[in-house]
Amino acid sequence: MSESEYKFWQSNIKTDTKVDVVEKDAVNSIDLDVVKGKLTKARTQLILDKPFLGNLVLHLPLKAAGDWCKTSATDAKNFYYNPEFIDQLDSHQIKFVLIHEALHCALTHFARRGNRSKHKWDLACDFAINPLLVKEGFHPPLNLPILHKYKNMIAEEIYPMIDDDIDAEPMDQHLYDDDSSDDQDKPSDATNIDNPDKETQDGSDLFDKPQALSPDEIEQLSSKWQKNLASSAQLADQAGKLDGEFAKLIDFFLQPQVSWQSLLAQYMSSLARDDFSYSRTSRRDGDAIMPALRSNQIDITIAIDTSGSISQDEINEFVSEVNAIKSNIRASITLIACDDSIDNKLIWRFEPWDELKFPESLGGGKGTNFIPVFNYIESQDSTNSILIYFTDAMGKFPEFEPNYPVIWLVKGKEDVPWGSRIQLN
Repeated sequence: MSESEYKFWQSNIKTDTKVDVVEKDAVNSIDLDVVKGKLTKARTQLILDKPFLGNLVLHLPLKAAGDWCKTSATDAKNFYYNPEFIDQLDSHQIKFVLIHEALHCALTHFARRGNRSKHKWDLACDFAINPLLVKEGFHPPLNLPILHKYKNMIAEEIYPMIDDDIDAEPMDQHLYDDDSSDDQDKPSDATNIDNPDKETQDGSDLFDKPQALSPDEIEQLSSKWQKNLASSAQLADQAGKLDGEFAKLIDFFLQPQVSWQSLLAQYMSSLARDDFSYSRTSRRDGDAIMPALRSNQIDITIAIDTSGSISQDEINEFVSEVNAIKSNIRASITLIACDDSIDNKLIWRFEPWDELKFPESLGGGKGTNFIPVFNYIESQDSTNSILIYFTDAMGKFPEFEPNYPVIWLVKGKEDVPWGSRIQLN
């Protein structure tokens, strides 16, 4: 990714020194107590001004790190920092760094990587957090790139948008997992996982690099941080200081995590439930009327938001899932591509015996308006059984809810005014 793609943070706050990554052996002649005092003061201010974030930050003990840490780092247990780096920052920037590490933990980034590339995943996590903090008024260290195109997106959404050969580096070090292909992320052999407070061998007050988390630790810490997130939100809510993007974030991450595929299958299968008919089918069956199992055909409308927020990979996954469901029920499908209007050329009809295939291009790229899809359905003679809308939910909704079920498959954190919302990620 070239520098031209970055929007670097510009601040009105004057700093005497350039904030940059600290090189090896740079930590010298620094008063560790003074640096820790700056961190403690910043945490106290966060508790008073932003109790939700302040309480999250308090769950990470402060630990001055050796020269293995260039800026700041976390292993989901502690906040590690390079004293030289922190000493360059003003109080606004220190708050940003503290919250950045706490959110990695509270959003359980350490438990969500799966089989993804560690480097790309670490970048995706940073790209998800930094625009959010800037939007909430926090000031990052100078020279930190802020990619506003990832605003309102979570790490899983950002990851596939990052080039494999990207040459950017995360702001900090994410120490919770290991990658054998990345030597600098390997744990120090001198660290005892049962004694994370172990000092370096030279007897200084600087801490060694911790080992990566074990699967059991990841599971335990994931549960612990979900509780931390909920309790911090409750305290902030009681103080009347929980609003904005963080309120949405909490709702998003504390809701039950059920796969959208499973929920969609449940909804569609319930519409096509088999029933018994007692109508006479043939005189050859005699005088007795025996129950016969029947299945009614359902008419499904699927709308795709083509405003540019849905990637082709996500559309392909969605098509595959709908095809799998469709093979088990009798359903005709009307597919509509819509951004701020509907082009009649972008409406397709699939009968129950047809395989659902999306065109190579769905057009779009303009703003988002959901109303044209509802108007189109109302203009049809046939009865619509259900509407499934694939979107980021950032658009203009109809004022009134229709008389048929609506399922919103939502990519991102936006709410919907009515209907059933299923989280896509």
